[in-house]
Amino acid sequence: MTDPVIRTLDASDAALFDTMPDPLGAREGHRLTRHRPDWKRVALRDGRVVARGAWWGGPDDTEPVNLNWFDVAEGEEEAGAALLRSAPWQVELELNLPAGWRDDPALRTAAETRFTAARKAGYDLLVERLMYRWTPDLGLPERPGRLEFRAEPDDAVFFDALRRIHSVTLDAHALKAIEEGGLDRAAQEELDFFHWCPSPREWWQVAYTPDGEPAGIHIPAHNPSGPCIGFIGVLPDQRGRGYAYDLLAECTHFLAAQGAEFVSAATDQGNFPMAANFTKAGYPVVRERLNFHPAREGA
Repeated sequence: MTDPVIRTLDASDAALFDTMPDPLGAREGHRLTRHRPDWKRVALRDGRVVARGAWWGGPDDTEPVNLNWFDVAEGEEEAGAALLRSAPWQVELELNLPAGWRDDPALRTAAETRFTAARKAGYDLLVERLMYRWTPDLGLPERPGRLEFRAEPDDAVFFDALRRIHSVTLDAHALKAIEEGGLDRAAQEELDFFHWCPSPREWWQVAYTPDGEPAGIHIPAHNPSGPCIGFIGVLPDQRGRGYAYDLLAECTHFLAAQGAEFVSAATDQGNFPMAANFTKAGYPVVRERLNFHPAREGA
């Protein structure tokens, strides 16, 4: 068997990327995603594409934020690993899979082929997440009416709230940031992401109890693919009252009022309380995501 040939594509040969089968429905899942041709790479064996990857970032980014489309033909795990290892960008890998993929033998085999290639390339699984998509035909979630929501222009208020929220978080990405740089880093990464989103800063809101005490924050957002629940967080001293649902309902109403034709959202599979809130608010699970991180140098 000949060694695979790794190629970075450009506008002239970008069609090569589309010559592989798509058993996991990645094309449909990325129908609103814009991938740059020169951020696409393929592995060829005897002229046939046996692995492919599309790295992604915002329109103004000079380097990719993540790799969110990665396919490997069955039996070509080494070629897939070579594609990842040789890439100039060592960023998070997102594998987006159909909901319930474990229950379908064909989907499970296809998924595990990609997992094996990622692990061979030195990527470690960080977390599995549930992906949601609300549409207006599902109806707006009921607002409990227990909290008052106000815009807050001071980033320091959100930074402080994020530090407090992440001090008892279940979120795997936040826990990783805390491990690497403490609560300040976790809070700053969140703020950096919200500022990176093209949605207006004026959308960010703080929720208050009837007594005027802050209860939490919600951040309606648009990422480059469309409207999304940017962040839902209840302050530690206000937990146990079900306020996360209030925040989610308000965030959904806010985006709907801006004309959103859909709202995307996600939570870690292990975050059972938040998953229950999405269910209560009428958000169906549409896909599942596994986030892999490249191994840190020296680890």
